[in-house]
Parts: sequence; C-alpha cells; structure tokens
Amino acid sequence: MNLSRIQRLLQLLGLLQSGRPQNVDSLAVECGVSRRTIFRDLDTLRGASVPLAFDSETQRYHIPDTYFLSPTNLNAEEALSVMVLCSELGDGGGLPYYSNARKAATKLENSLPDRLKSRLRRVSGAVEIKLNHSPQPEEAEEVYQQLVDAVGHRRSVRIRYKSLFDDGEEIGTKLSPYKLLFSRHSWYVIGRSSLHRSTRTFKVGRIQSLESLEDEFKIPTGFRVERYLRSAWHMIPEEGPDQEVVVRFHKLVASNVAEVQWHKTQQVTWNDDGSIDFRVTVSGLREMSWWILGYGEQATVLSPPEMQQIVVGHARAIIDKYPTNSQA
Repeated sequence: MNLSRIQRLLQLLGLLQSGRPQNVDSLAVECGVSRRTIFRDLDTLRGASVPLAFDSETQRYHIPDTYFLSPTNLNAEEALSVMVLCSELGDGGGLPYYSNARKAATKLENSLPDRLKSRLRRVSGAVEIKLNHSPQPEEAEEVYQQLVDAVGHRRSVRIRYKSLFDDGEEIGTKLSPYKLLFSRHSWYVIGRSSLHRSTRTFKVGRIQSLESLEDEFKIPTGFRVERYLRSAWHMIPEEGPDQEVVVRFHKLVASNVAEVQWHKTQQVTWNDDGSIDFRVTVSGLREMSWWILGYGEQATVLSPPEMQQIVVGHARAIIDKYPTNSQA
C-alpha cells in the first residue's frame, strides 16, 4: 500500500469519526478522489475490522466515537520491519506522520518478548536507510499546523509568501486552502489565492507569516488534485495548453536520466552515439527548465523554442554574474 493511500485512509478514518455522518459524495470531495475509490477504501476499512455504521435512510456512514484501533496481530517479520524502518529513518525530518509512526513503533517494541528484542537490535545494526531530508524550521512547523486546522475547518488564511517565480519577492494573498500535499520531501498547500484569482500551489516552507481568518469557504465540487496539477512537471501547472518538450541528454548522463521515471508522460529514445532524446508533455515550462539546467552542457533542448529561450535566459543570467575579462 503506497503512502498516498495510507494518508487517504487516515483522513477517511478522521472524517468518519468526526461525529458528523458522511455520504459517499462528501467523502469523495473531502479526500479529492472518485466515488469508486471511496467505496474501495470503505471496503478496506471493513476488511481491517473497522466498525462502519451505515444509515440506509440518509445514505450516510460514520464510526462510533467509542471505537479505537484494535491491536493488530503482526507476525515477527512484520513487527521487525515496522520498527527497523522507524528506527533507521532517524528523526524523520520532513517526513509526514513520522512522529506518530515512531511512537507506535516504540509501543510495539515494548510489547515484544526479549528474544525478538534481541533480534531487532541485530537487524537494526545491519540496515541503514538514507533519505534527502529537508528539515523544516520551527516557524514552518507552526504554519503547517495552522494550515491543517484551516483545511479541517474550511477557514481561509492570509499569508505572506516568498515567491520563487517572482524574483524572490514577498507577496501577500488571502488563501482558501483545499489540500495539503507532501511531495519530494516537502509540504505544499493547494488552494484559491485572492491575489491570483485562481487555484495556486504554495510551498509551506516559503510561507513567511500566516494569519488565521474567520472567513469560511467551500471546496469546489469538481476539485481534484490530479485534475488541478494536470501534467505539471512537479507541483506548479501554468495556464495555457500543454506543450511537448524534447531534450537531448548526451552520453555522459544519458543512462542516469533514462533509468528514472521523472514524469508520467516521458518517452526515451536512444541514439546511435549513446545519447537519448527525452520527450515529455507538460503543463508549463518554468519548473522543468530548472531541472534541465542542472545537467549543464550535457543537456540540449531540441524543442519547443519557448523552452530554449527560457534556458538561454537562465544561462545568460548565470554568465553575467561572473567577470569575463578577469586575468589568471
């Protein structure tokens, strides 16, 4: 089961235990998925012995407030896997739900017989996991908690934000946060921005300040994270039609690029000289341009001309930062 589905099931559990019965449509909107997915997730909860109550008259579900997750009968390998993973992830900097997962692993470890505790120590010494953690400052943690509260209560916030695409300028906007999303070691919030008069993505770590408001909002019925992101290179779709981008990566980096699934639309064609032509269709060019620049002279944009201009503009700005007539 992947991380996004686990997060959704946890969200679904919270909604069903909120004290307010929910129908399938409202659950689908809250979780940002289809009705079919909600039915499948409800079946998963039933299979885990969660006591779902259903009112046939109102067509609504809820979980009795007296219910708590019961102990799970894990076998030795499952228990050891959970505890080793939580132990080897260190402090879990930037990872969602790590703190609570670590607490659960500690409780599980304390319940083990001495024989398994000894085995756990041996296994832990043989396994090491390294992740590119992105520790968040205390201010970002506070902002994150405020956003969780705002999303849960459907209340807007006012933020000051350091925008990457506005020359690092700080902007102010009233934000109606629809969804918090964890991707590539960072938290993002997606919602309607009054400044832009449209749905936008904001990186939580770049929010300079946040003020909670009493203004309530409703998430549009048709809003889905996947529909909003379209084919963005990562998290920031741009207006206008999708565009095909073709980049030639030279032999030195070709294998490195080809072995990773960078985008859902990518296609790779190998050339006789060992280079590859990397082809994707994206909703916006600016995000991808920074990735291309990371490969320096080993990457050549073949199309479209707009992407070529963006990359050349970045390259010229880099050159302008260095003296051209300096003598050794």
